Amino acid sequence: MRLEHVAFNVDDPAGLAAWYVNNLGMKIVRSFAEAPYIHFLADSAEKSLIEIYSNPLGEVIDYRAQHAVTFHLAFAVDDIEAERQRLVAAGAALDGDIDHRANGDKLAFLRDPWGYAIQLAQRVQQMID
Repeated sequence: MRLEHVAFNVDDPAGLAAWYVNNLGMKIVRSFAEAPYIHFLADSAEKSLIEIYSNPLGEVIDYRAQHAVTFHLAFAVDDIEAERQRLVAAGAALDGDIDHRANGDKLAFLRDPWGYAIQLAQRVQQMID
């Protein structure tokens, strides 16, 4: 068994999907133009999926009001400083400083334009391929 996707209910799935495609290297692999406007997004390796939609059966949590450790999507990067600057220029907001871990890893939180937390992870040693 393997994890297929993680899903979350958002206000603007089409806008969020477009921003993630344009700025996080994701690719829309399936989407629906009718409610609940489901979008499946694959990462650049096409090994991980997130599903976003706007479904009135569930609550749209105000993640902007939550600490980034409550829920975040983490992306592996090679140059955390450059990626932070690039994403801020694209409309993201910084959420704290770069955390330099004892093992040499660097971690940083940002918020996408809708307030969802994104973590950038520059690892000394990749955790998965």
